[in-house]
Amino acid sequence: MQTLQLKNAEFLPHVCELVKEGHRVSLRAKGNSMRPFIESDRDVAVLTDCSDYKVGDVVLAEISKGHYVLHRIDRLEGQNVTLRGDGNVVGTEHCTIGDIRAVTCQIIRKGKTWNLSTSRIWKIYSKVWVRLLPARRYLLAIYRLVFRGEIPRRLRFWR
Repeated sequence: MQTLQLKNAEFLPHVCELVKEGHRVSLRAKGNSMRPFIESDRDVAVLTDCSDYKVGDVVLAEISKGHYVLHRIDRLEGQNVTLRGDGNVVGTEHCTIGDIRAVTCQIIRKGKTWNLSTSRIWKIYSKVWVRLLPARRYLLAIYRLVFRGEIPRRLRFWR
């Protein structure tokens, strides 16, 4: 079986069109910006259409032409939206409600499906994690070292 890789700017507009038509679309996560809740190359986000967004929702947004992110809504101020990845300590993205293309309704993680609107555990983890923003840098470092076995280059004594 061959694998075809497309750039997000080419592929995700088609995904957004399918979502707009009422389909649910599953995407394998790429990147570490949603760590520790959504892990790159392992977890799958199931996207659906929605028009009623709230703080804490994990959404697919087009933050600039052809540049998409799957991040959590950090702040809603009228039509303006601030997004932040769970694995991001400092950076945020800004867009409008109209730039949100889909909302994540489920995460498939290690073979288990988590329904984001009904899972009490997911909701608790999410609320606690959002409130731990000042300590995220340290918690993410511990996560990388202990659970992922990743040692930063600056701490490696061998090369």
